[in-house]
Amino acid sequence: MKHEKSVAAFKEAFEVIPGGVDSPVRAFKAVGGYPPFISHGKGGYIYDIDGNEYIDFVQSWGPLIFGHADSDIENAVIDAVKKGLSFGAPTLLETELAKEVIAIYPFMDKLRFVSSGTEAVMSAIRLARGFTKKDDIVKFKGCYHGHSDSLLVQAGSGAATFGTPSSPGVPADLVKHTLLAEYNNIENIRECFKDSKNIACVIIEPIAGNMGLVPASEEFLKELRELCDKNGALLIFDEVMSGFRASLNGAMGHTSVVPDMATFGKVIGAGMPVGAFGARAEIMAHLSPEGPVYQAGTLSGNPVAMAAGIASIKKLKADKNIYKDLEAKALRLANGLKLAAKEAGVDIQTTVRGSMFGFFFSETPVNNFADAAKCDGEFFAKFHQGMLEEGVYLACSLFEAGFISTKTTNEMIDKSVAAAERVLKKIK
Repeated sequence: MKHEKSVAAFKEAFEVIPGGVDSPVRAFKAVGGYPPFISHGKGGYIYDIDGNEYIDFVQSWGPLIFGHADSDIENAVIDAVKKGLSFGAPTLLETELAKEVIAIYPFMDKLRFVSSGTEAVMSAIRLARGFTKKDDIVKFKGCYHGHSDSLLVQAGSGAATFGTPSSPGVPADLVKHTLLAEYNNIENIRECFKDSKNIACVIIEPIAGNMGLVPASEEFLKELRELCDKNGALLIFDEVMSGFRASLNGAMGHTSVVPDMATFGKVIGAGMPVGAFGARAEIMAHLSPEGPVYQAGTLSGNPVAMAAGIASIKKLKADKNIYKDLEAKALRLANGLKLAAKEAGVDIQTTVRGSMFGFFFSETPVNNFADAAKCDGEFFAKFHQGMLEEGVYLACSLFEAGFISTKTTNEMIDKSVAAAERVLKKIK
């Protein structure tokens, strides 16, 4: 493959954009080389400015369930754009999409739209603090909930302890209210509640997609729910990645545990810049203008994003076989990667949840971030580089999930598996 135009584009971008990218992972530092600059996408493929075609297993980091440039979503967006890009005023589309989402999540009475997953989580935590009148929060190592100050933390000296800032610009006085615990380790949560009687909420990716794909066990989620109830803390499911991806109702299609609140990202806008958070009416009544907890945004409920979301969710509801087909394809890919690794004499662990898939080059199962961090990052980088040259676009980080779209065919999967076998044998 030729990459001259992308290399030149990256160097040009570097002159005017920090690091040459508008989101750090895109710089390919974890996998080496230069990132392809994308010109367009169609269905299950993306194309770079050098004319290279890639089978896309990233799908804009999840939201494009129907692939790139789906005609129904495209037409809905065009119709909305013709009426205006933004009004900063209420539209009927906001109510329509809110009703569609609430109908899928029975514990949720009301929903507030925002402009990103980061904003949704930030606002949900503020609301949880306002509702409980407590200050501390608990998050898990390896779960990413956006880049707001309270969540950019690293572990302290203990297994479960208050965090310290993981980025310059984050005041220590802010993250002192954030406790860190190990994913799938209920004893750590018990320690957190012993350390603090001031915990407002526990936030978790019930199906983690930001340390690779690592689901929380049912037993762990059940005990987590019990501990939150016992201590008067709210349980927040961060479904920015798993919402409408793991199943029509996200993680709730894989667990009996019901959270108090849930957050969503661009998946509810079919890839448009949008997010949302919702809960029962009692909690949401504390949100301005009904209550005292302030949150606002000029672009919240943007009509173009609402139109895209309505079109996407209606398509998902209309075909009950979509998720069955998506999961079958994800399993086909995961099982194919297992066989390819076995042929090459490489250890691999794979996981599938609905249309989400993940893999680790590891001898043992991965249950938390510590397990994921032990995996061979250098080997993954070589694998990623090799697959890219084979025309297969995978997430450019060891710690990210992959996604299947309705436009991903069995032929595309089989082609990707064959490429993986060649690449693994070459690396080995």
